[in-house]
Amino acid sequence: MSEGSAFDKIKSKVGEHSGKVEEGVDKLKDFAKEKTGGKYDDKIDQAGDAATDFVAGEDGGEEGGSGTSDQR
Repeated sequence: MSEGSAFDKIKSKVGEHSGKVEEGVDKLKDFAKEKTGGKYDDKIDQAGDAATDFVAGEDGGEEGGSGTSDQR
């Protein structure tokens, strides 16, 4: 039960600071692209976009979601 409350706290903080999280994701994308020499830019962009969509709540809903991922 404490795991659920910790996860809820993290979700709340991410929601409160979504702009900062998105900035961090962008920086990580740039770093990864630099380190891979552009070889995986499309995959890095896809992963980064998925992360920012999740933070923005565009993943099919926070509660229940689309059922495409198992969180356990």
